[in-house]
Amino acid sequence: MDAHQPRHKRRLLLQGLAAGALAGGTPLVRAAADKVLRIGYQKFNTLNILKGSGKLEQALQPQGWSVKWFEFAAGPQLTEALNAQAIDLGHAADTPSVFANASGVNAVYLGAEQPYPKGIGIFVAQDSPIRSVADLKGRKVATGRGWNVQFLLLKALEEVGLSYRDIEPVYVTNAADVRAAFQSGNVDAATLWDPFLAGQELATRPRILRDGTGLSNNRTFHLAVPSFVDRHKDIVRTVFAELKKTNQWTQSHPQETAELLAPQLGVDPKVLRLATERRNYTTVAVDAGIVAEQQQIADAFLKLGLIKNPVRVQDKVYPEVLV
Repeated sequence: MDAHQPRHKRRLLLQGLAAGALAGGTPLVRAAADKVLRIGYQKFNTLNILKGSGKLEQALQPQGWSVKWFEFAAGPQLTEALNAQAIDLGHAADTPSVFANASGVNAVYLGAEQPYPKGIGIFVAQDSPIRSVADLKGRKVATGRGWNVQFLLLKALEEVGLSYRDIEPVYVTNAADVRAAFQSGNVDAATLWDPFLAGQELATRPRILRDGTGLSNNRTFHLAVPSFVDRHKDIVRTVFAELKKTNQWTQSHPQETAELLAPQLGVDPKVLRLATERRNYTTVAVDAGIVAEQQQIADAFLKLGLIKNPVRVQDKVYPEVLV
């Protein structure tokens, strides 16, 4: 999903969400009296850990609120669910958030995670003749439209004097399709993010041509429907208060975190341990420096024509700090 896709495709996507992630008869728009917090998440993030701990449910119960969790394959699908008010809040990486901004998704930034540059990578097979990013010229590279790794690919090419137009991007829609394209030999290189990158590293031992170090901070953002935040700031504050406690525990317990998440996500604990050890867990307010990072991403994709509408990131930040 990206800014190029027409509205009818978005409607089809949301029909899929209704049948999949929102299975079980959950309506796309809540009844006004419902006190159910609907959270969207993807595999491996701080919200996953909070979900696994059960602490948020305990904190909200005295206020009469319950929590429902919905898993999404990637950020673009999650932000579309926010736009449809199928969920109240969730998380997405930096580039999917920018693409959502550009396509008019009605969501605001509430908080940001710490930089995670080693959690994204461009890789090739061990026996590939490609030895550097410069060797990708004219080659097929599996990536996704509006993914965090697409921005990494763009910046890595610029670093060696190439442009995005110097490669042949092969667009896929999820991490499984990246793996399939890579392992079939139909592409020369591929891009992934953790925990899928960690899984690929352990499964096939690819050579990492470039991670995000010095190129992309690869932040995850907490996003929400603005009208929900306006009505329920106390609930949002509770979410971040519990998230802070969970993050503090996670930072010093990487093995226990991997074991907690493994059954929830259906991911090998070894994969999660690798991903967890190269990550910092802290949620912070979206300050001017973080806004500037996001603006750089928005401007880069606008310049390439990969998004059509200018984005002023500052306008998308919720005006009150709730973290």
